[in-house]
Amino acid sequence: MTEETGLRADQRLIFDIVSSGARVLDVGCGDGVLLDHLARAKGVDARGIELSREGVASCVAKGLAVIQGDADTDLTDYPDDCFDTVILSQTLQATRRPRHVLEQMLRIGRNAIVSFPNFGHWRIRTHLLLHGRMPVTENLPDSWYDTPNIHFCTIRDFVALAGEVNAEIVRAEALDATGRPMGVKMPWWFWNLMGEQGVFLLARR
Repeated sequence: MTEETGLRADQRLIFDIVSSGARVLDVGCGDGVLLDHLARAKGVDARGIELSREGVASCVAKGLAVIQGDADTDLTDYPDDCFDTVILSQTLQATRRPRHVLEQMLRIGRNAIVSFPNFGHWRIRTHLLLHGRMPVTENLPDSWYDTPNIHFCTIRDFVALAGEVNAEIVRAEALDATGRPMGVKMPWWFWNLMGEQGVFLLARR
């Protein structure tokens, strides 16, 4: 996070991608900091869904239209094309049915933005090789027995999933250890090895 905005690195990139005045649903919006910035600075129609009561309470205190719900089950309640952009930041790996969630996002939104920690990063691979234990990192801060993450994936895994749900990858970025986009378009294998996080903008084909 940065002191200036309170946004994580992936959230800053997502903020830049979202169009002003868009109808936005943030799935797993946490304390609502990204939604709040989007509403204030870009005038978006900001809606959210969050599993935790604490997160919902924090969002409501900010004046945000956020309801308590589960991404795995409650996205089916929304009609087709009711949002311009559906956001899922650092939440995909915590869902029980990632493919279903992604399909629903692309059904109810004209596009979807997804960010996630890349489990294929070289530091994670090296830690597993040398120590034989699940790593604890800044992007994966919880021990294996106490983590909300149940479906770890790599950047290449996500690219494959996007193809399986017939989604077009409109934009893709890999973030380095400092949270900055790696910039130059590289082969997926390079991003998969060097990127700590992936951020993808998807659209239906």
